[in-house]
Amino acid sequence: MSSILIEEPKINISPSLLEELEHQIHEQGQVVVHCILESLFPTYIRIWPTTYLYDQNSPHKSELVHAEKISYFPVWTLTEGGETYFSLIFSGLPKTCLVFDLIEHCSNESGAFKVLSIPRNEQDVYYVQF
Repeated sequence: MSSILIEEPKINISPSLLEELEHQIHEQGQVVVHCILESLFPTYIRIWPTTYLYDQNSPHKSELVHAEKISYFPVWTLTEGGETYFSLIFSGLPKTCLVFDLIEHCSNESGAFKVLSIPRNEQDVYYVQF
């Protein structure tokens, strides 16, 4: 049995289907938030999985999918005094989102991470300071 190598197969895909797929890929992208925490003394930090990005103009919320250099509740991360850097990765925001909020919901709301009115950019990579 011999095989035939097809270099460029002809594929016809509906333009409306391609547009819908492109929209879904964009919607399912990721949002990266690089965080800087400033403290005068060593402190303990952690992130709760109930941390979300909220689109200010829709009921959409993007879920936290990964955290780097910070532990998840209930484990604590000890930081040195000064600046501590960590990153949070969230599921994608809707294409129509222009401004969003980062809000951590935890048992001690006074110590929760919160940044309001973050303007959206094309890269979906952000830098915030606490």
